[in-house]
Amino acid sequence: MPELDLSRSSVELTRMICDIPSVSGDETTLADAVTAAVGGLSHLDVHRNGDTIVARTDRGRAQRVVIAGHIDTVPINRNLPTRLVDIDGVPSLWGRGTVDMKAGVAVQLKLAAELTDPRVDVTWMWYDHEEVAAELNGLTRLARARPDLFTGDFAILGEPSNGQVEGGCNGNLRAIVRTHGVRAHSARAWVGENAIHAAAPALLRLAEYRPRTIAVEGLEYREGLNAVRVAGGIAGNVIPDLCEIEVNYRFAPNRSLDEAEAHVRDVFAGFEVEVVDRAAGARPGLDAPLAREFLAAVGAEPRPKYGWTDVARFSALGVPAVNYGPGDPSLAHHDEEAVPLAQIEDVERGLRAWLTR
Repeated sequence: MPELDLSRSSVELTRMICDIPSVSGDETTLADAVTAAVGGLSHLDVHRNGDTIVARTDRGRAQRVVIAGHIDTVPINRNLPTRLVDIDGVPSLWGRGTVDMKAGVAVQLKLAAELTDPRVDVTWMWYDHEEVAAELNGLTRLARARPDLFTGDFAILGEPSNGQVEGGCNGNLRAIVRTHGVRAHSARAWVGENAIHAAAPALLRLAEYRPRTIAVEGLEYREGLNAVRVAGGIAGNVIPDLCEIEVNYRFAPNRSLDEAEAHVRDVFAGFEVEVVDRAAGARPGLDAPLAREFLAAVGAEPRPKYGWTDVARFSALGVPAVNYGPGDPSLAHHDEEAVPLAQIEDVERGLRAWLTR
C-alpha cells in the first residue's frame, strides 16, 4: 500500500496523493493510505465509512468547523504521474487531480496532522464519489449513517477557487424538453409530422433567453439556461417522431428548487418538460461570525461560486459553507490540469493562521 508522509511539505504531499490514481469508483487505495496516515494520530478520532474518512478533534471548544475535500478524480487521460512545470514563469504541479482537488486535500491532511490544539474543534472529511451521480457521493452515504458528524458552526470545502474564498454556490437543474411527431418515410414526409422541426421554437426560446445576474448577500451570481444535448431520429430515411432537448439551468441561490423548476416550465410553456435532476444552491453565509473571522484571517475578498459544489449539502443542514482551495476552477477536469505551487502554500498558510490565531 502506498504511504503518505504527512511531515512532508504540502506541495510534496499533493504530488504523493495525485500519483495514487483514484478515479471515481476506484478510491480504495488512496482511502487506505489516508486512513493509515491519520489513524495513528492520538489527537484525532477517526471514522471510516466505505472510502470516506472522518477525523475529528475533541478539545471541548465552543465551536466546531467542518473542513472537507473529495479524494476522487475524473478519468485519467495520459496526465499521470505528476510533474513539476513552469507555466508562463509560474512554478506549477501538472497532472490529474492537482486542481480538482487533491492539492486542497493535501493541505487539509497536513494541517490535520500538525494542528493538535486548534482554536476551534475541527471535523476533517475526505470523501469518495464526488465526480459522479449524487446518490453515490460519500457525503450522501455518510449523512444517512452518521448525520451527527456533520454538526458544525461553519464549513469549508477545499474546491479549487484560485486561493480565494467563494461563498455558497449556484443551484443546478436538468430537464428534458420533448416534442412528438409521426413517423413516415422521408420520401413522403407529408404523411408524417417531424418532431425535430417541432422543437425549433423551443431552441429559439433558448437562443433568445437572457440569463439574470442576481445579487445575494452582496455577491453577484450569474445564471445560465442552455441546451446541452439534442437527440432525435432513428434512421436517415425516416421522419422522426420524437425529439429531446436536454436543458441545464444554473440558478442563483436565492431561488428554491420549486421556484427554479417553475421558471424552467414557464420558459417552455406549451412543451412537455420532465425534470430529471435538481440540486439546491447555497447562500453565501458570510455573515456568520466564524465566516467573518475566516475572511479576515486569510485576507480574501469573497466571490460567488458559479458551479454547484457540496457546500450546498452543509447549507441545507443550516451550516454556512464556503469554497477555499488552490487551483483555477477553469482547469478542473482539463487534460492540462496544473496548480501553482504558491497557491498550495498560500492556502495552507491561510487555514493555519485562522485555525491557530
